[in-house]
Parts: sequence; structure tokens; C-alpha cells
Amino acid sequence: MSAGGKGKPVIGLVGGIGAGKSTAAGELARLGCAVIDGDTIGHQLLAEPAVRRRLRDRWGEGIFRPDGAVDRARLGGIVFADARELEAMNAILHPLIRRRIAQAIDRAQADPAVAAVVVDAAVLLEAGWDRLCTHLVFIEADEASRVRRATAARGWSEAAWRVREKSQISLDKKRRRCHYSIANSSSVSHLNEQIRGAFQEIIRTAEGS
Repeated sequence: MSAGGKGKPVIGLVGGIGAGKSTAAGELARLGCAVIDGDTIGHQLLAEPAVRRRLRDRWGEGIFRPDGAVDRARLGGIVFADARELEAMNAILHPLIRRRIAQAIDRAQADPAVAAVVVDAAVLLEAGWDRLCTHLVFIEADEASRVRRATAARGWSEAAWRVREKSQISLDKKRRRCHYSIANSSSVSHLNEQIRGAFQEIIRTAEGS
């Protein structure tokens, strides 16, 4: 388990691709949490000249669109087809993402309007960013639901979803590393009800520590 030091709880959301972590993050935002989206940070970094230079040095001009932006689909097709290429991309991006997550946590900790901090990142455990968190919450969903949500929201094929899912730690290992497990198997209202219950318990635990 992880520890982010004293202060407000830092809640890391964990689960398979399409499990509903973003929906859970939205409910936690309504409860007064500051939500840090690791994927958004990663996308922002792809627009930075220094990062683009490193990507170009590794994979050439073929991963860029005519307007100069990184073609994320093309880059994803390369790195998720070869573990060595994925490792190379992670070596470029993950330290930068971690730094920005840590900075965002510090800002949220200093904001009196923030009740707690939430880190929503697909590879939270794989990248070691869970060490920035005090509590880990696993969002559970069956495979069919996860495939349906991921393909609808991201435009992936089921095959693309499976490739990305296989690049992550197994769900059993993820579940065992979390403090709470929440089922996202029925309605959004049911998910939100569980999120509120877990959040209240986390706040009580933090206040009593």
C-alpha cells in the first residue's frame, strides 16, 4: 500500500479500462475533491516541443500529423504492439507525468476549499504513482461492460481494447492492492452511492489518524 504523507487524503482510482473510473472521479469532484487526470496530463505533454523532439528521435516523422501534432492513434499502434516500444514511451512520459501529478497534489493540499485529492490515471499502479496516494479504490466491472464503454467512448475496436488491457497489471493484482472495492455493475446512481460511502469512510479514517 501507499502513503502520501500527512494532509488531506489522496485517493487513487484503479480498475480495468472502461471500468468507470472517470465516472467515479466525477462523483468525487461533486463531493469537493480536486481531481487530477493523468491521461489529460499525458496528452498535454505531447504538445510540448521538448517531448515531441524525443518522440521524433525515437519514432520519426511518421507519428506526427500534417499539423505537427502527435498522432496518438498511430503512436499507440506502435507502442502497444511491442513491449520494448511501450517501455521506451513510458520512459519519456512517466517521469514528467509523475512530476505534474505531484505538483497538482501539492496545490490541492494547500487549497482550503478542497476536501481530498483524487488521482485518476490508467496506469497508476504500473507507473508507481500509487506511492503518491494514501488510499486506493478499485472500480469493478465485468468485461462486457468495460469493452462496451471503452469502444463507445474512445472509438477503439475490441481488439485494441484487449491489447491495451493486456499491457496493464492483472485485475486480480490491482484489486488486492486496493483498500476499497466498488462494483460498477448496474446504474450510475448505484456506483455514486458506493463512492459516497467509501469517501465518507476515507474522510473519517483520515480525521482519526
